[in-house]
Amino acid sequence: MLEWGINILSGSLLLIGGAFGFIGGLGLFRFPDFYTRLHGAGITDTLCAICIGAGLILQSGISLLTLKLLLILLFLLFTAPTATHALSRAAMIDGVEPELADDSEPLSAHRGKPSSRT
Repeated sequence: MLEWGINILSGSLLLIGGAFGFIGGLGLFRFPDFYTRLHGAGITDTLCAICIGAGLILQSGISLLTLKLLLILLFLLFTAPTATHALSRAAMIDGVEPELADDSEPLSAHRGKPSSRT
């Protein structure tokens, strides 16, 4: 009975992780600019890794494989957000401007001016 419950929980986590990965892939096509695409992909990538890693850990049981999966998951949890931050920082330095929804001027035209929004 316990094994059946673990299999259901593990399968659910694997499906949820796959869904997060799929949603992140759709976000790369649907979002309008580099920064929103990077934000959507970065968040869903981390959630995908957590869910799939947890599902695989439940499937492996208590063994050396569990420790290896935990180390891989820990590595992914440190590198994915760091890579996302590094990419966004490099884009900012390179001059990639985000799209503004209600204004046609680039963001650099607004720097140094007080905001008119309340």
